[in-house]
Amino acid sequence: MRRALVPLVAFCLGLVGLTGAAVFAFLPDKAPVGVPSVGGPFTLVNQDGRTVTERDFAGATHLVFFGFTHCPDVCPTTLQQISDVLAALGPKGKTMRVAFVTVDPERDDPASLKTYLSSFDPRITGLTGTPEQVTATEKAYRAYARKVPAKDGDYTMEHTALVYVMDAQNRFVGALDLTRPADEVAAQLAKKI
Repeated sequence: MRRALVPLVAFCLGLVGLTGAAVFAFLPDKAPVGVPSVGGPFTLVNQDGRTVTERDFAGATHLVFFGFTHCPDVCPTTLQQISDVLAALGPKGKTMRVAFVTVDPERDDPASLKTYLSSFDPRITGLTGTPEQVTATEKAYRAYARKVPAKDGDYTMEHTALVYVMDAQNRFVGALDLTRPADEVAAQLAKKI
């Protein structure tokens, strides 16, 4: 009797599992499959002191990068790579814009962003705001940022180093792969413009 009961119980449990999977598979989705919920509304201030929202970037493919002006290596390197890609796009990238969102609003005011970004492509817009506005933007993009104390009361910031590619409707379409030469990255990006 026990030998017959074990396979019967296993069969029933498998049947319940398959039924549950079938029910969930046919429920309507709220978002298209495979499209992560990245990005969203934000209100920040640019390097000229003007209020900017996500709507200012709509209408064309654009990039979003989180960083800070006191970053010793990752941010300036990434911003230079982005500048090189924008140059490699040529006329195809004339409408391309980049949002450089600070993760350090305590030190990165509009004036410091303006000075810092003067070394990079002018299509890169520096964005800052109150700590609450910046945190809300980080959350919308699923970005990570954390203040790390250093010596003498100073600090640095750990942060997401991903370059987000957003379409004309402010939807996330992927990450920019800057490990390749700028012309190859530009050719790949041009397919999304």
